[in-house]
Amino acid sequence: MAAPIRQADLEAYLDEALPADQMARVERALRNDEELLAKLKAIYSRRDSGVHTLGEIWRRHRLSCPSRQRLGNYLLGALSDDEEDYVVFHLETIGCRYCRASLNDLEKQQAEAHADVEQRRRKYFQSSAGLLKK
Repeated sequence: MAAPIRQADLEAYLDEALPADQMARVERALRNDEELLAKLKAIYSRRDSGVHTLGEIWRRHRLSCPSRQRLGNYLLGALSDDEEDYVVFHLETIGCRYCRASLNDLEKQQAEAHADVEQRRRKYFQSSAGLLKK
C-alpha cells in the first residue's frame, strides 16, 4: 500500500519540489480524493492570504540549495570533501530538481566550451600550417 500523502507532501507539490514520480503520485491521489483536494486548496488559500511558516519560507527560497557557483565548482572537483558530500547528498538523496537542472545546464555549457576550444585549436593549426618552416 502506498504511503499516505502528508501536508508536507502537498506543500512540496505546490512548490514543484518533489521528484517526478512523487509529483505524479500526489496528482493521482488528488484526482481521486476530495478531502485531499480540500486540504490542498486550504494550503493554497493560506499562502495566498500571506500566512507563511518558517518551513515554507525555507522551501520556497530554496535556502538549502547550493549556489550555481558551488555546483560549477563541484563539476570541476574544486570543493572540499565536506562540501562535495553535501552537494552529492542534496542531488542524490534529497533529489532537488532545481539543482539537478542547474547542474545539467552547467554540464552542457562545459561540454560546449570544450568543443569550442577544440574547434578553435584546429582552426589555428590549419591557418598556420603553411607558415611553418622546416
